[in-house]
Amino acid sequence: MPLTPETIFILLAVVIGVILLAVLFTFVPVMLWISALAAGVRISIFTLIGMRLRRVIPSRVINPLIKASKAGLNVTINQLESHYLAGGNVDRVVNALIAAHRANIELTFERTAAIDLAGRDVLEAVQMSVNPSVIETPFIAGVAMDGIEVKAKARITVRANIDRLVGGAGEETVIARVGEGIVSTIGSSDNHKKVLENPDLISQTVLTKGLDAGTAFEILSIDIADVDIGKNIGAELQTEQAEADKNIAQAKAEERRAMAVANEQEMKARVEEMRAKVVEAEAEVPLAMAEALRSGNMGVMDYMNLRNIDADTEMRDSIGKMTGEDKDQDIDKE
Repeated sequence: MPLTPETIFILLAVVIGVILLAVLFTFVPVMLWISALAAGVRISIFTLIGMRLRRVIPSRVINPLIKASKAGLNVTINQLESHYLAGGNVDRVVNALIAAHRANIELTFERTAAIDLAGRDVLEAVQMSVNPSVIETPFIAGVAMDGIEVKAKARITVRANIDRLVGGAGEETVIARVGEGIVSTIGSSDNHKKVLENPDLISQTVLTKGLDAGTAFEILSIDIADVDIGKNIGAELQTEQAEADKNIAQAKAEERRAMAVANEQEMKARVEEMRAKVVEAEAEVPLAMAEALRSGNMGVMDYMNLRNIDADTEMRDSIGKMTGEDKDQDIDKE
């Protein structure tokens, strides 16, 4: 059957209409608009189109708006859209407002949005404000005055302070401050036994310091979960000091021994030097005698008498040595 111009025009019109409807339903969230009307939220279709033009995902704003409207909150679409454009989590902010409204906590949208933009989980903060959380510290070691190390573990019950969430310190600061208080309390104890007998003294002392000042939390209680005995730091320090003193004394003694050895070597060198001088002087005696003989100051008989005296002296020395050896042998036999 040949197509007439009227039939071709109708087919083109139908195709164009289908394309326009597809583009309309893709660009304009009609189903979301219908859902908002069914929930009692009056919103214009042009507002949804404007969101598309501003690159805002309508479902990220309209669904939280429906939720807030059903919860009885006075929140406008402009507030939610501006918070979305600022990079906030609109759904989490609305959930936090609903939780605060149910718990009778005064919390405005502006403060909630500021907390969310600050990077904190505002819904978790509201939940922690209603249901306090417990923070457990690791074992914190302190040394009592008697030198014994005491380790304590604490459980800190905290509640979120909504007014100080923006600019307030986090859990790490609370744990650090409590640890500092535990160390100072243990360090001020005269005896480690007092800490073991009354661990509640640590929690009472720490609580009175106001450690939650400037933080995003309010400390409700500090409970000492476990107390343990560590090393005897005082004895270890004394042992290390005694070892250091011993090493110092040994070093000084080694220094004195080295000086004595050096002095001994120096004296030996001086003895050898004196012996060399004696040998040098003895070597000049024959020269002097020869000079005396040549000059006539000494006769031949005088020289012979001197030789006889030297020989007699050597003989007497030999006899004396032999007699001394015999006496030593007799003593050994006895």
